[in-house]
Amino acid sequence: MIFGALGDIHGDFVSARRVMERHPEVPFWVCVGDVADDEGRYEPLPAALYWIKGNNENFDTIAAGELPRNLQYIPNGQLVEVEGIRLAGLGGTFAPTMYEVSAANLPHPRKASARATELADKRRHFVREEVDACKALRSIGVFLTHEAPRPYFAGSGPRLNDAGKTPVNEVLAVMKPRLHLFGHHHRFTEQERYGVRSVGLDLVSRSYLLVDAQELQYVQKLNAAGAITS
Repeated sequence: MIFGALGDIHGDFVSARRVMERHPEVPFWVCVGDVADDEGRYEPLPAALYWIKGNNENFDTIAAGELPRNLQYIPNGQLVEVEGIRLAGLGGTFAPTMYEVSAANLPHPRKASARATELADKRRHFVREEVDACKALRSIGVFLTHEAPRPYFAGSGPRLNDAGKTPVNEVLAVMKPRLHLFGHHHRFTEQERYGVRSVGLDLVSRSYLLVDAQELQYVQKLNAAGAITS
């Protein structure tokens, strides 16, 4: 059996549906966050999608559980088993000022905003208690994060900087998942951290992965003609 992996969707449900319809043999897909469009809307998909939060989501919709067909949200630090694959995730972004706040107390607007990118909604971040919950998990097949581990160099020239986040490294070092997938940077990359394969996924409009469920070896598929085997 194979399953699929998608990078950030950002409301491009047309591309997500096209990919899924191209592979009707794939029973489920995983996604590393930023699923909603700019107005915070979600659309149904033809196959099950197990996903973590990004920093651009409609957090009121997620909290209310009012998601369309086949969108299966994975809360931070929780184990989900799908077709024998043990999944867990640490969604959202890192903010030093929010890290010690409990997840239940992350500030957010009193009134629901139509925009998924509402800056006042701190539910877009992960916190220490969620990192600790991830560290306690064992025998994880696929670990999903929105942020990258360190080092992860973004930008170019003199503006090149390490955009990775130390808490992701901390989890990888303890959890030792068989495969780590992340998004946020909209670029396909392959690296290794603590003996764990760590793969950055591109936007769904550009590429996606097909993953062998037993060996967790993957093939990158381009939305244009051709494929890259990794």
